[in-house]
Amino acid sequence: MAGLAQEKWDLRRCVEYAIANNISVKQNDIQARLNDLVYQQSRDARWPTLNFSTSLGEQFGRSIDPTTNQFTQNNITFSNLNIQTGVTLFNWFSQKNTIEANRLTTEATKAQTKKIQDDIALNVAAAYLQALLSSEQKRTAQVQAAQTMEQLVVTRKRVDAGAVPELNAAELEAQLARDSAAIVQAESTYRLNLLQLKALLMLDAGTPFEIDTPPIDAIPVSPLAELEPELVYNSAVLVRPLQVANRLRLEAAQKNAAAAKAAMYPTIGAFGNVQSAYSSALGFLPKGNNVSTVVPTQNFVNVGGTNYFVNAPISRPERFVQANYFRQLDFNFRQAVGLSLQVPIFNGHQARTAYRRALVNQEGIQLQMRADSLTLKQDIYTAYQNAINALATYNSRKKAYETAAYSYSLGRQRYEVGLLPVLELLTLQNNTQRALIDQLVSRYEFVFRTKILEFYRGTGMQL
Repeated sequence: MAGLAQEKWDLRRCVEYAIANNISVKQNDIQARLNDLVYQQSRDARWPTLNFSTSLGEQFGRSIDPTTNQFTQNNITFSNLNIQTGVTLFNWFSQKNTIEANRLTTEATKAQTKKIQDDIALNVAAAYLQALLSSEQKRTAQVQAAQTMEQLVVTRKRVDAGAVPELNAAELEAQLARDSAAIVQAESTYRLNLLQLKALLMLDAGTPFEIDTPPIDAIPVSPLAELEPELVYNSAVLVRPLQVANRLRLEAAQKNAAAAKAAMYPTIGAFGNVQSAYSSALGFLPKGNNVSTVVPTQNFVNVGGTNYFVNAPISRPERFVQANYFRQLDFNFRQAVGLSLQVPIFNGHQARTAYRRALVNQEGIQLQMRADSLTLKQDIYTAYQNAINALATYNSRKKAYETAAYSYSLGRQRYEVGLLPVLELLTLQNNTQRALIDQLVSRYEFVFRTKILEFYRGTGMQL
């Protein structure tokens, strides 16, 4: 953390640091990544599935031999292997709409993250401007204290020379004490504002931290003629992250409704599988081509009192081989391919209810979009009126300061020639100080109100 204090922080660095370390931004980014995974998975769901399964077991007692389907009393060691695949051929574009809905949802979550980032930038800019104002107030208090000290030095010389009474010097010393207290108060306010800014940045309170303090007149401000509320609104409704997120959510809801509607129609698919099996009950397997031979049967005919057994031709393998594991897998190998049709007839109205819910959700998003647009427009018009009021206040306070400063200049000249009491001089000085602070406050208020309009317009916060 020591390296953080090596240079002063400008607004850009403050905003970037706050966004990079804000927990809400990180949480929403995690949600965006989760939604992206859902989107990627829905895309991959278009491809055929391919799964392999196998089993190995032992049968006891009376059971069916899995290879001959005959009853047996022997213990049997068996094994089955299966590879199967399937793919959806047509489902009324349900998959396509689901993929697009998930993509739009991911983009909406990213836009929501951008909204959180913009809110952070606005809050940091407000705190940064408040710290700048307190820094200017501290500098003004120091200038006034220096002026009072200068007057005290001159007055003390005149008191020592007997030109003015000791009371004049005493009054200036009291004023210097008040000015010193004002410096302490201004310094305390400045440090408190820095603490608030560090809290927004999620910096440790003990971290050394100073901000860059550009002159107020050097801060670029757009003319109010370019920030008419209707112009700003027309731009903001297209670029503000909340409005972008709402539009994306509405499009996603429309795609989800289309996908839910497609679920009420039949689905056509294709499938295929290959299987094989092994059983220890099978001792031998046929080998080679089948050959014909004649074997006696139990039937016979009687010819002239003599029984003659009847021979019958049969076809059997040339030979038999030991039925080991791999030979059985080859012998029992079988395949299947086909088409499938799934027709939803009645499932407790689940599909129809899902479609209706999607339509209701779509209607809710439309209402939220309207509410957010009205709020955005109200905020822009309010910000514009605040900027107009701040400008008018600044102009009047600027005039008041110029008048107070001119009066103080004249009073100081009269005081220096002994024509003005010190109390009246101090009154003029304090009036000038208050007028200067009022001018600074109204100037920073105007800058901030203008920056809010620039923020809504989409040009960002620049100091």
